[in-house]
Amino acid sequence: MTGIALIIAFVVAIVAMILLISKLKVHPFLAIMGISLLLAILAGIPLTEIPDVIGAGFSGTFTSIGIVIILGAFIGSVLEKTGAALKLADMVIKLVGEKNPGLAIELMGWVVSIPVFCDSGFVILNPIRKALVKRTHVSSVTMTVCLSCGLYIAHVFIPPTPGPIAAAQKLGVGDNLLLVIGIGVLCSILPLIAGLIYAKMIGKKIKSADELEDNGEVVKTYEELKAEYGKLPNGFMATAPLIVPILLMTLSSVAKMAKWEGGLNDLSLFLGTPIMALAAGTILAIVALFASGKQKDFYELTNETLKTVGPILFVTAAGGVLGKVIASSDMVNFISDNANVLQAIGIFFPFLLAAILKSAQGSSTVAITTTAGIVAPLLNVLGFVKPVEIALVVMAIGAGAMTVSHANDSYFWVVTNFGEMKPEEGYKTQTMMTLVIGLAAMVEIFALSLIF
Repeated sequence: MTGIALIIAFVVAIVAMILLISKLKVHPFLAIMGISLLLAILAGIPLTEIPDVIGAGFSGTFTSIGIVIILGAFIGSVLEKTGAALKLADMVIKLVGEKNPGLAIELMGWVVSIPVFCDSGFVILNPIRKALVKRTHVSSVTMTVCLSCGLYIAHVFIPPTPGPIAAAQKLGVGDNLLLVIGIGVLCSILPLIAGLIYAKMIGKKIKSADELEDNGEVVKTYEELKAEYGKLPNGFMATAPLIVPILLMTLSSVAKMAKWEGGLNDLSLFLGTPIMALAAGTILAIVALFASGKQKDFYELTNETLKTVGPILFVTAAGGVLGKVIASSDMVNFISDNANVLQAIGIFFPFLLAAILKSAQGSSTVAITTTAGIVAPLLNVLGFVKPVEIALVVMAIGAGAMTVSHANDSYFWVVTNFGEMKPEEGYKTQTMMTLVIGLAAMVEIFALSLIF
């Protein structure tokens, strides 16, 4: 099968995958693998070659991103366990000030979600959100939406969260992770502003349960929260697991640009690879864990991290299989011959594809990794060849992967329940907020694509 027929088969396969995941509740791993096999057969790949194509797509993903994802997730787990996430939040509050509680909680979430999953981040920071609501008398809904917004933006844009790392590796900019981080920070500006504006607006229209009635709950102060963790890490120990990997990757980039030679160059390139940089961050995180007196939790923390990361790795690998099938078919050649069609869509193609997958199956990480696998063989066709252009494609995928969060997304229920809102109120707050920030992010990404 070639030409238009293959394109139609591809579209039908994607629709079938979405239906399997969203309607029939088939696990994304099985749905993606099954559709990949079916598409390989329909695409005319020789039957004897299909097992090798599937194996190459699966193993290639583990080779490139498996260790990086595991280390990034472990660092986040340690920061959560030691209270370093709270320390980071406190540093942001001191920087912004309590006169801007919405902005403070939004930036707090944005910082914390760089290493911590947004679901966990919301649970960690929700007590601080409630304490700020009591102290400042700002709308609880506004603060909920601001916190959710900040957490979500970093979750889809900035490594070492698994989604952006996986997309960067799949699209060939894994060795330029510092560039991806920088572009992610840059692309966060407009959606952070848009989210803050929407949060203030919707907070005037909707009241959460804790605003409508006094349930007698005692809201803990920040000092009481700190007491539950014992002594929090100091600023250096809290930030080192994040800052040191960034500095090492910066050093590697400097070595490449300056064209260093000899042992210093080799050492810089070695330490600056994502695996080794995050390994250094992991060591520092372990030091912080032991320094906090929680060394007894080391084994269980590692075990829980692997349990959490396992499904992400397997779904990511399945997305790699789908990408390999597409790359092994005649689809890329056909699209190359008709490149003007896709080039007209340009940077919006990965955004729309990720948005469709996100809305259908709920997981931003699954949407990011699956979309990256599909887009990877099409980068040259779409005209994205420079590292900065590919980094913007990663951002476009991330923007799509947060558009939108609704009932099939666990994060929707975390925000709604902890924010003490009804589901219908969640659609007006969380769902609409993710639509607003997703579109705002895409506007900024498109503008940057015109510049870069």
